[in-house]
Amino acid sequence: MMTPEMIETLIQIVGNENYIVNEADLFKYGHDETETIQQTPEIVVKPKNTAEVAAIMTLCHQNCIPVTPRGAGTGLSGGAIPHKGGVVLSLEKFNKIISIDEQNLQVTTEPGVITEVLQNAVKEKGLFYPPDPSSKGSCFIGGNIAENSGGPKAVKYGVVKDYVLNLEVVLPDGTIIETGANVLKNSTGYNLTQLMVGSEGTLGIVTKIVLKLIPLPKYDVLMLAAFNNLQKAGEAVSAIFRAGFVPSGLELVEIDALKIVNTMINSHAIPVNDAIAAHLLIELDGNHKDILMQEMEAIALLLENFEVGDLFFAEDEAQKNELWKLRRRVAEAVKLDGYTIEEDSVVPRAFLPDLILGVKQLAQQYGFKAVCYGHAGDGNLHIRIKDPNTTTSFNQPHIQKALADLFILVKKLGGTISGEHGIGLIQKKYMPLVMQEANLQIMRSIKKVFDPNNILNPGKIFDMH
Repeated sequence: MMTPEMIETLIQIVGNENYIVNEADLFKYGHDETETIQQTPEIVVKPKNTAEVAAIMTLCHQNCIPVTPRGAGTGLSGGAIPHKGGVVLSLEKFNKIISIDEQNLQVTTEPGVITEVLQNAVKEKGLFYPPDPSSKGSCFIGGNIAENSGGPKAVKYGVVKDYVLNLEVVLPDGTIIETGANVLKNSTGYNLTQLMVGSEGTLGIVTKIVLKLIPLPKYDVLMLAAFNNLQKAGEAVSAIFRAGFVPSGLELVEIDALKIVNTMINSHAIPVNDAIAAHLLIELDGNHKDILMQEMEAIALLLENFEVGDLFFAEDEAQKNELWKLRRRVAEAVKLDGYTIEEDSVVPRAFLPDLILGVKQLAQQYGFKAVCYGHAGDGNLHIRIKDPNTTTSFNQPHIQKALADLFILVKKLGGTISGEHGIGLIQKKYMPLVMQEANLQIMRSIKKVFDPNNILNPGKIFDMH
């Protein structure tokens, strides 16, 4: 428990406008978008600069107060849930793009900038920051770094880790460091930058970010392909790459998920009928429109080997935007329809059909419904579960047994638990299924070096022994 004196000191650090202790207002900061878990902190603080973050961490380190860093709260693994109580440190005030360096193709930003805002700002300069999670219109770039986020563009352009050059980080004891340098090559000691990316707020708090940019492609083309067989749709994904094509987006949405999102936003952009099992959304981008059209026509011809049905080419930006809107809102739609449990397992893309088949068999075996969608091009399948007995997998033995069976299958197929959502609070018990104890012990040792008092996002990814 925090003493009144500790709370008063925190308030003095951030100022009277930048804290919350009222129980009703604290509620928002006790959950993220993970299932239906609520664990409320004692206080929320909203520092405005790195010095304030450092002062907060120094106080909490000295008094062994748990601190949960928080971005926009859009996470799906419980990473921002303050399940040990204590302090939520919100980075919502860190909302400025500091500079865009057009000569060196870099952007320096604070972590509280919304991802899509940053993308649009660099786009105006003819530059491109590709990682684009479905929540890009609301998630923060700092949260993307904490989770090493991906999104549809990852299949061609990679994930967040591929664009982070340097970070300013406040360590758990209040020390401020830079993890690297603003350069494209760096062989100077251990790569602390990449260690921070994907560490889920357990090793330090990122307060400034330097990202690599690339030139913005001039054109893109988009095609929607319907399949009467879900397995064939999965098989077609691997075939596209084996034929030498590299889409900038290759998404799968099975028909049950599509029906739900169509109803939610009252769209008729994608035809649905009982004969269709799934759609693939295929995008190509580049600087030569004629070449892109030729490649898309070749992909269409290739798909005929996989019992493809109707093909639909988006003719203009409006049609492209409508199709992408449907894909990006699938998660929201199915959650509102009661599919509250989400996994984001990843396997080598050629084994995607085996994973889909396994998911459907597990749903039948355990008596729940499951819909599949996601980043088929890199084997990252989002699986949503609707169970009549619960809205959460957290501390639910029957769901946990089903998920354990799913992850055993994923491991057998050469994959792993999470492709982009992270481990956080709800996945950590499954880590021994895909990692040796030696791996976990190395991670615990790293955590102890950075955070000897185990105060920063404690209990996420793994428990300390």
